[in-house]
Amino acid sequence: MTSLLVQLTRPLYESLATTYRAALGKKLAHYGLRFDDLQDPLKDEDVAEALRRLPPDVVVARNCRLRRALDLSLKHEGLPADLLAKQTPELSYLQEVLEEVRAERRERALLGAPAPYTRIYYD
Repeated sequence: MTSLLVQLTRPLYESLATTYRAALGKKLAHYGLRFDDLQDPLKDEDVAEALRRLPPDVVVARNCRLRRALDLSLKHEGLPADLLAKQTPELSYLQEVLEEVRAERRERALLGAPAPYTRIYYD
């Protein structure tokens, strides 16, 4: 019964997910962001470790996108039309490294070893 329900609702779910992702991509492009920019390194240690492993130029570009988006949001503006046409919110720069970090964490958990990169402190 459960598999029948899943088979019946899957097309609807996939359609809604595609529509949501397109709408979110449009909003992200309005501010010049990418999907991976929404990952918060303060809330997820794996994201923080993945960002540490990225090349410095990729991290600097991410930080510039976040600063620009914050500035545009505070000014209640969006990107100019010429920059808006160049935006690629679906382009991923973090997912591959993040999957590698999570695979390492799963492997360490199976071996019973602690993660060596738990260095995030909250006040």
